Amino acid sequence: MTLIISPITSIPDVKPGDHVAQLLIRGLTAQHISLIDNDILVVTQKIISKSENRYVDLSTVIPSEKAFEIAITSEKCPELIELILQESKKILRMTPQTIITEHNLGFISANSGIDHSNVGRNEKTGENWVLLLPNDPDASANNIREFVKMELGANIGVMIIDSHGRAWRYGTVGTMIGTAGVPAIVDLRGKKDLYGYQLKITRVAAADELAGTASLIMGQANEKIPAVHVRGFPYPLRCSSLKEVIRPEEEDLFR
Repeated sequence: MTLIISPITSIPDVKPGDHVAQLLIRGLTAQHISLIDNDILVVTQKIISKSENRYVDLSTVIPSEKAFEIAITSEKCPELIELILQESKKILRMTPQTIITEHNLGFISANSGIDHSNVGRNEKTGENWVLLLPNDPDASANNIREFVKMELGANIGVMIIDSHGRAWRYGTVGTMIGTAGVPAIVDLRGKKDLYGYQLKITRVAAADELAGTASLIMGQANEKIPAVHVRGFPYPLRCSSLKEVIRPEEEDLFR
């Protein structure tokens, strides 16, 4: 198996209303990459959020009483806390500078995935602007997939990824938050290992593994690589969604 991951480097700074699928196709064309069946496009959530105008000016947010209370402990501004509350189902843990939440989309993340970095909204008031995650990353991924199918006739997979921390380990890794065609989980239970032992519990988080690999190419700072092209993914494409990989609360031993 050979997995080839190519950065898409010619995508301009995305603005609200931009057609991300068109920008991806133009970028691939400029780099002489032709999409074929079973290719995958991995896209950072940031350009999806920008195109969907998920910007918020903190100066326009009216904090609730709960937000003011949490601000005392978290050392964050109440306006930001109000957005964190709105974007989450519940707060799980809280320390100065970090609030761990169950996001409305179902996963556990810091500060409900709200981001200050690389927002690029206004140079004079840049600190006031934050970027929320897409409302429905699965749908955003599917829109790109369907557009590519319509325009080029290629049956591809699309993933939206973000950077998440992990329990018990420092550092962030690329994590899938939306998928169309790329299996979130590959169930290997019932298959045999190298020595003929039948696997009983092995389920591979294939989308997250690919997200982490793609994130190495895309970078986390000023690399200007918001998407990558993948060829050679070892599992068949199929209908999938973020829900596949979300562990139910009653099975979550980390809470």
